[in-house]
Amino acid sequence: MKKVAVLGGGPAGSFAAERLAAAGLNTVVIDEKLAWEKPCGGGLTYKAYNEYPYLLNNDTAKKVVTETYLAAPKAGAVKMNLTQPLVIYSRFDLNRMLLERAEKAGAQVEKTRVLEIERKTAGWLLRTRHGSFDADYCVVATGARNPLRNVGTQWTRSDTMYALGYYVPTDQNHIDIQFLPNLEGYIWVFPRCGHLSVGICGKGEPAQALRARLEKYMDEKSLRYQGSEFYGHVLPSLETPAWRKNRVAGEGWIAVGDAAGLVDPITGEGLYYAMRSGDLASQVILNEAHSLTDKVHAYYGLLRRDFAADLEFGATLAKRVFLGRFLFNTVPARMIHFMRRSPLFRELMQDLFAGTQSYSGLKKRLLKNLNGTMSEVLMNWFLHRVVPADNIATEPQA
Repeated sequence: MKKVAVLGGGPAGSFAAERLAAAGLNTVVIDEKLAWEKPCGGGLTYKAYNEYPYLLNNDTAKKVVTETYLAAPKAGAVKMNLTQPLVIYSRFDLNRMLLERAEKAGAQVEKTRVLEIERKTAGWLLRTRHGSFDADYCVVATGARNPLRNVGTQWTRSDTMYALGYYVPTDQNHIDIQFLPNLEGYIWVFPRCGHLSVGICGKGEPAQALRARLEKYMDEKSLRYQGSEFYGHVLPSLETPAWRKNRVAGEGWIAVGDAAGLVDPITGEGLYYAMRSGDLASQVILNEAHSLTDKVHAYYGLLRRDFAADLEFGATLAKRVFLGRFLFNTVPARMIHFMRRSPLFRELMQDLFAGTQSYSGLKKRLLKNLNGTMSEVLMNWFLHRVVPADNIATEPQA
């Protein structure tokens, strides 16, 4: 293998290109936009910058956020201090930084659109707006709207969610997360350098309905959307059957990031999985002991062991998290109640925000902590609702 074409210059493609070029492969990144402002929050979890420290330690403009407020109907809001901060970038700045790293490693970057790829006896023929060229292998990093139908994941409409919102020219130092009634999704307010990303993601509702929900919230919070830049995008949000038959690789190609459907089905977060899949893909491509068929199976195995099996399990939980009921109230409302009254539950939520708590291990941890959490909640309720304030013991004053 001498030449690899990376079709897409977002985080997934840039990560793969940097590693392939650094290993000495002739690597070409092809993208018609290159660095651009993708509609999303732009947050990187502790899991991401702990795995790749340069995501935190760099000169690119970013926000390091240590506070978030979560709110649900009939439950109010609760503040959570993040023990592991969230790092928030403009996607234009993040994409540019990762592309520059790929170029410094030796990758060639071409600003053009791939129109078609054709499998040859050995390798690929790629046709772009500016001509054609050959490649031995393809990394498919074309995003959720992948125009190349013969490579990348395959999904139905139920395997997607809408994400839309506004860039509001104001500032705040914390994150807001708002759950909504009868919606498999949520509203976010993420502070970025120079503006807020105020958005909503959701499944099962048309974009117009989601936009109406978001604008109602923004009116209530005095966040101006008139005159603010609007954005919208479709994200992968695979249902369980789609995870089980997800097409992420084939002979001579590997898909990464959104083009492989690698997005958290509960949070909609895809940045870590984009970069991580780019890293794993490069490891498989560079392994000379693998045949082309071996590379397909090796990539499937690496993805499942690393995170894909956990995301598949998360898909079985998504509807219950947003639409389920527990103790005569909605699950989001009960989450707010427990966070307000239980340090154990707050620790669990902090780990979910940091990306260090798996979905597959969630049930075991909840069962292990349930007695402690319920005891904390009941004791807190008893002290504040039953025992008069004057009778609550306090530390003796000096």
